[in-house]
Amino acid sequence: MSSDNETLPAPPPRIAARFLKSSGTRRKSSAASSRRNSLTSHHSSRSSRSAHGGPQSTHIAQHLRRASIIETRKARLADRAAHAEQVRLRAALAKAAPRVSSTTEERALAAKQARERFLAQVAANCAEEVKRAKRVAEDTREKKAAELMRLKEDMRERSAEAEKRRSLLQQTQRRLRTATLPTLEERRTVTRKWKPGNETEAAQVIQKAWRNAKRRRIVSEFLELGITLENVQKTSFEDVGNLFSQEKVVESTTKLLKLYGLQDGEADSTNTMAATRTFLSAFILLGHPAQVLSNEGEQEKDLIDKAKSLLLCIDPIITNPTLSPSTTQLASLAEVYASFQTAFTAWKDRDSSVLVDTMLAQFVELDAIWQSVKNDKDGHVAEDYREGIQHNQTLLLARIKRLAGADKAMKMIREATRKSRKAQAKKKPSGDVRPRAASHPTVDASGPSLTPIDISVSDTAVDSLASRRATPLLPDNRTIMHELAINKEYKIDVTPKIDMRENAIRAVSDKLRVGFESELGDTFVIVMAEIIREKLLKLVTEGKSLYTLISESLDITMIENQVKMGAFSYQQFFSFMNSLLPKICAPVRDAEVKALAKDQTEDPIERLARLNYIIDLLSIDHANFSLQVYAPMLIKEAAGYEERLFATAHGNGQLQKTQNWWLKAKRKTEEEIERRSAGSVPAPAGRVTPDKVYIRGLVDLAVEVAELQEADLPETLELDHGRIHRMRTDVHRMVIISAILLTGKNLMRRDVRSLWKEQAQRMWDLPFENGQTFIAVIETRYALPPITKTQLSGTVERILLDGRNRQVTHPVVKVLLQKIKTHVHSRLSASSADERVKAASTATQVLSSGGLAEFVAQIGAMVDELQKVGDVDREAHKTWYDGIVAESNEVQAEGV
Repeated sequence: MSSDNETLPAPPPRIAARFLKSSGTRRKSSAASSRRNSLTSHHSSRSSRSAHGGPQSTHIAQHLRRASIIETRKARLADRAAHAEQVRLRAALAKAAPRVSSTTEERALAAKQARERFLAQVAANCAEEVKRAKRVAEDTREKKAAELMRLKEDMRERSAEAEKRRSLLQQTQRRLRTATLPTLEERRTVTRKWKPGNETEAAQVIQKAWRNAKRRRIVSEFLELGITLENVQKTSFEDVGNLFSQEKVVESTTKLLKLYGLQDGEADSTNTMAATRTFLSAFILLGHPAQVLSNEGEQEKDLIDKAKSLLLCIDPIITNPTLSPSTTQLASLAEVYASFQTAFTAWKDRDSSVLVDTMLAQFVELDAIWQSVKNDKDGHVAEDYREGIQHNQTLLLARIKRLAGADKAMKMIREATRKSRKAQAKKKPSGDVRPRAASHPTVDASGPSLTPIDISVSDTAVDSLASRRATPLLPDNRTIMHELAINKEYKIDVTPKIDMRENAIRAVSDKLRVGFESELGDTFVIVMAEIIREKLLKLVTEGKSLYTLISESLDITMIENQVKMGAFSYQQFFSFMNSLLPKICAPVRDAEVKALAKDQTEDPIERLARLNYIIDLLSIDHANFSLQVYAPMLIKEAAGYEERLFATAHGNGQLQKTQNWWLKAKRKTEEEIERRSAGSVPAPAGRVTPDKVYIRGLVDLAVEVAELQEADLPETLELDHGRIHRMRTDVHRMVIISAILLTGKNLMRRDVRSLWKEQAQRMWDLPFENGQTFIAVIETRYALPPITKTQLSGTVERILLDGRNRQVTHPVVKVLLQKIKTHVHSRLSASSADERVKAASTATQVLSSGGLAEFVAQIGAMVDELQKVGDVDREAHKTWYDGIVAESNEVQAEGV
């Protein structure tokens, strides 16, 4: 039925699907899937189909395979779409989110700027190094050329000496060779004696021996003194100074320098002695540099190097006195000595100029003290100060003459004292300030009353008239007495009133205009006439013709009737004033009175305001004249008068602010004494006393940077509010400007004692806003390298931050403020006249070494003013201070 070539029948579909189920359902990899699409896979599939036969089974297998491939691709495409959606969402979120790259960009920009600054700094350093290398190379080239010239000169000298010896040998008589030679015994016994051929040769030999002996003697004398660098370093600075000042040392050193050709001239001449001391200074500079040099600048380093070169060059010459030095050694020594002398002279000139300026300021300060006390005969203050001032001025004069010369010293002292006295002299008006209508008052034995300077007027019927007090005439009597006690030549300052002239006139004019335009216009005319009448009557003497003229012409009843009838004439009123004021005013006010008379403004209110302003000035002139007359006797009564008014104002009530201020000062004084005693029992002079507590409180109150608060000001010093506020402002500017100048001096390696007065004056008026303006002021004196300018700019900005905030955080500002406090406290604490003179004479030196050389005069004036304020305050309020001291002692005793 069947045969080998017969084809087998195809199985049913369900059977075929069962065979193909595992291969169709299994997921193929991507490699298998790609293989399935290849030509080889297609060929194999065809061969398999042909092998298995049956078109129906092949169709089903292909369909299943296709379906599996499609599903696989769909799944893969779905995964890709989901991944793409996630990427798109992340991109959208990143785009919508705020950019955070700004910080990175800023860091990159900052890094770039820092890199540029570093490169600029490196370039500047390299440029400086190149300049230094070129300078060193040039110096080396010059030294080599000089050395070559010295060698050539030495060779020529040696050749000349050899030629000279050869000629001498040729001229010497020689024994003939044919002469009989001496036997061995004769050679042993016979000694040859050299005999000069002539007197010239004999003299040369003797002179050479004498010079060698003299050289050995001079060098030996110098070596016997023991002046070596090692011995100088082991000896104290004072002992070395005493040794070098001895006459024997100076003479031996002078002989040594003349021996080697380093000096010419007589031994007793001034130049020779100065050159000898200059040479000896090389040992002091190397042995005790800290005591000699004030700082370590470039000039000081160069001086030290040249001093080393000098000692290294002369040491091998003097260590072996038997050998004469060669020409090369002497030339090198002369060059090194000349170089050291030039450097020493330049350093001495700069340092001596600073010393001369400092001593001149001390001399002027002493002269200012003498000028302030020489007229005090009653209190015997002049006698106490005179001896101490004369002694210190004599010492300063001798030192200045020694440094600058006698003639130049006297000229400098005369100019400095003349400028100081001219600056301290009070500025007097250019004309006569005595009012014409004022007669010289007579004072009875009982003393003057305060009524001549009290020019305040009584209240009028119209209390709402504000024009009366638009320009206040005088301070109250208590303030005047207080200022007179502090300053005997006190006068009411009229300068602010003149500077505010137009503003004052406009203010009075506006207020008068409001009053005249109201319903009480006629009443205002009467009141103004009454006020002017009262002011004018106070300027003339009662019973005189002018007093009668003013009383009758400005009769208030008559003016009131004229106003009611409408017959009051402003023109006649101003005409009368124009004729009256020249008879009353002082000659210095003639120009202003004439300007008022020429003013024909039709507006009567403005003319009335100008008239009121002129009468105010005349009132101040009259008050100043009265002060000048009555001041000597008012000063005697100032303490008692102020005590009575203070008791009236405060009574027996507790002065809480004064008590808090006192307790705070006492606590600081006790802490300071404990810190100084360091656990030991304090000496009687170091114990807490009321005077020490008061001085500590006064210094802490005035020498401060922060704004003055009302709670910090004691009731006893309430009249000095403006003065203490001004002192704090001055101290604030002084420490800020001094810190900037001190930083500039240190960065530029300048002496901190050098005086930059002009720069300090220009900085005084600058605001603390822009640091570049302060640096520009410093650049007017010195050119700043880029690196130095950058460093100075950063420091100045930090210092000005303290200036703008009225605080003390910068270390330099803290140190300067503490130095001012310490100096002011030490000068106020001086009890005797000798101590005060000593403190005043050393003030310039102390402040200059601390970096405050530009403000020595201002600090001295502050000390004098605080001294007077303290004396007046303690004398007027002694009762209240004694009560506070007793109460604080009781509290302290109870606590113990």
